[in-house]
Amino acid sequence: MKVRIATRKSALALWQAEHVADRLRAIPEVSEVELLPMSTKGDEILDRSLQKIGGKGLFIKELEVAMQRGDADIAVHSMKDVPAEMPDGFCLASTLERANPADALVSRNHVAFSDLPNGARIGSSSLRRQAQLRMLRPDLLIEPLRGNVNTRLAKLEAGEFDAIILAAVGLQRLELDGHITEQFTTKQMLPATAQGVLGIECLEERNDLRALLAQLNHAQTVQTTTAERTVARGLQASCQSPVATFAEIDAGELRIRGLAAMPDGSESIRNSIQGAPEDAASLGNQLAQRMLADGAGELLERAAASG
Repeated sequence: MKVRIATRKSALALWQAEHVADRLRAIPEVSEVELLPMSTKGDEILDRSLQKIGGKGLFIKELEVAMQRGDADIAVHSMKDVPAEMPDGFCLASTLERANPADALVSRNHVAFSDLPNGARIGSSSLRRQAQLRMLRPDLLIEPLRGNVNTRLAKLEAGEFDAIILAAVGLQRLELDGHITEQFTTKQMLPATAQGVLGIECLEERNDLRALLAQLNHAQTVQTTTAERTVARGLQASCQSPVATFAEIDAGELRIRGLAAMPDGSESIRNSIQGAPEDAASLGNQLAQRMLADGAGELLERAAASG
């Protein structure tokens, strides 16, 4: 079987697609793998924040259209970019083992987070990161930052910011981790839903592909990703919402933590739940319901209105 992979054109997206291609080439039934790089709306509009562009799946819609047309068989995504609700006709066919979920500080002259001067300019367009940064350091000036990894690093180098926040895994995959000043713990900054996870999407009707791709599933990552995405779905959060969810399995027990916040860090709702890993979806739903009972729905409505 030949497998055609739709992918974004950025260096990181191409790394991810090539990583999946290598995994597929190791499967005997796969005769050939081809990458089909393409541009998405989220890649092309860089002068506005993701929240202002609006809509869901800003980085994946064009890839899905390619699969619908029959031009591509699968798409490889950073799971944190994938809406919690899959569009009709599509499915998440495989979830690869999670890499580093942490957020990383990249600062000029490797100045530690605690040593950044009062009023330091921090680049981040993520409302989730903005909220948690402001909880840690209300004095910081947080400004929008869009573009691919190298573009963001160049803006830091040019002096537009004192520091920027990026996913550690992206820097590590591109062998740019020498730029990392420090990584935030999950207690300091709860990651985005499924941050560090690669997922493979295909048409729901492609049973042949689904059987093939299931061979790449990592069981524990399937459980933690299911838990986190169920929380996000319950909160009706998009990948642009000031929401964080993080699940981990330790000593045979699944623990899920959730956060919803105002982007300015002035208010937040946190909660957690734990139980059996095989109950990931149920536990995720229970945590979402707890957070909604605590007022997360109203808080997120106000957060959206404030944007």
